[in-house]
Amino acid sequence: MTGISIHYCSVCGHETQKKVPEGDHRPRDVCDHCQTVHYQNPRVVTGCLPVYQNKILMCKRAIEPRKGYWTLPGGFMELGETMEEGAARETMEEACAHVTIESLYMLFNVVHVGHVSAFFLAKLENPDFAPGEESEEVALFAEDEIPWDQLAFSTIGRTLRHYFEDRQAGLFPMRLEYVTPPEHRD
Repeated sequence: MTGISIHYCSVCGHETQKKVPEGDHRPRDVCDHCQTVHYQNPRVVTGCLPVYQNKILMCKRAIEPRKGYWTLPGGFMELGETMEEGAARETMEEACAHVTIESLYMLFNVVHVGHVSAFFLAKLENPDFAPGEESEEVALFAEDEIPWDQLAFSTIGRTLRHYFEDRQAGLFPMRLEYVTPPEHRD
């Protein structure tokens, strides 16, 4: 993924040019008027796997992409917050639920869409939850109730599968995985 071209400078409004700035090695959108270099970097998605009495709290998406499919609570990290704070905030926004973040569990490199996705193990403090603005429905699922064929993203299925395997072993190691574009998957 190379990013989206920035045609006009956000600092002064002049047109930008695609070129390699001095001391750099990649083409960037550069404003020749004010010399601003417009860098584009991956976005951080942060979320959690909320557990309550051996069940997982999941949200049915009310927004695109993948509207109507199930996911773990998560979304883009905001400036001024840690990844853990972002995961807890997203859980409150999407499921109206309070969680205690326990540990980083899954880290995904999703290079083809310019994301890094992090999921934390979290304890759902109590069974009080409701759909937030971005969720059609929110529910607790036991392992045999997970809607596997209705999961929004491959990262969700991979996170859940590891969790249920790890729960059997009683160990929850942090994992780093890579997500490839659909046309490159085995």
